[in-house]
Amino acid sequence: MKVLLTGAAGQLGQALQRLRPNAIDLIACDRQQLDLSDESELRTAIQQIRPDWVINTGAYTTVDRAESETDLASAINANAVQVLAEELAKTGGNLLHISTDFVFAGDRNQPYPPEAKRQPLSVYGATKAAGEEAIAQLLPTRSLIVRTAWVYGLGGRNFVTTMLRLMAERDRLTVVWDQIGTPTWTDSLAAALWQAIAQNLTGIHHCTDAGVASWYDFAVAIQDLALERGLLQQAIPIVAIPSIAYPTPATRPAYSVLDCADFNRAIGRDPLHWRHALAQMLTQLATN
Repeated sequence: MKVLLTGAAGQLGQALQRLRPNAIDLIACDRQQLDLSDESELRTAIQQIRPDWVINTGAYTTVDRAESETDLASAINANAVQVLAEELAKTGGNLLHISTDFVFAGDRNQPYPPEAKRQPLSVYGATKAAGEEAIAQLLPTRSLIVRTAWVYGLGGRNFVTTMLRLMAERDRLTVVWDQIGTPTWTDSLAAALWQAIAQNLTGIHHCTDAGVASWYDFAVAIQDLALERGLLQQAIPIVAIPSIAYPTPATRPAYSVLDCADFNRAIGRDPLHWRHALAQMLTQLATN
């Protein structure tokens, strides 16, 4: 099976390469090899490679900057996805597209099912929602949209690596306590995505690790587990603050827990609790 991977240099792209099944002929492209904002380059790549699947992990993910770089965010998150769907409709290929909890308003108090109404609060969320809509219109029967949330892993900038750096540099941290979601390790997500491809799963699905947390809970766990593994030398106070005390250009969902039950059932997956996944990731980091 020939698979084209976009966003190969990103943290999820790296995990997908590490966990690639032996039967997969993987063509992994980073931004320099395949620029998602270049429509002509994208069309040519699909026509020449003619992949059985495209895994689209490439995205404009700088959430706050997207508020001022609307055109670029739209080109990568919406227009490029439309182009992929159009070209795969011609070649007969399938599309696995990674989407986000940011397509929702975050105003629920129970997990979002895949069929929940999209109500993005930010430019980033709106452009990702537009990409989803393009797939639904252009490639409805040969596509798999997987929404995920709070992704972290080796080889990328994310909440875990940022917290480890700040915990080593500062004598005190403040972290938001009133935004709730599920931390998701790239390795567990990547393994699930390969399973989904093997089973030719289609439709819209959700995939995260198990459990829920606030950013504050996540930060406390990072410090505790990093101290156990010698990644930090000493503990510092971590103070919980409301999100109103940490204003950002983009509005973030206050509640973004995703209901992954259908996806887990479809691929026979028993997800790790997020704290157990975090422990595994930090063990990897400590032994690398």
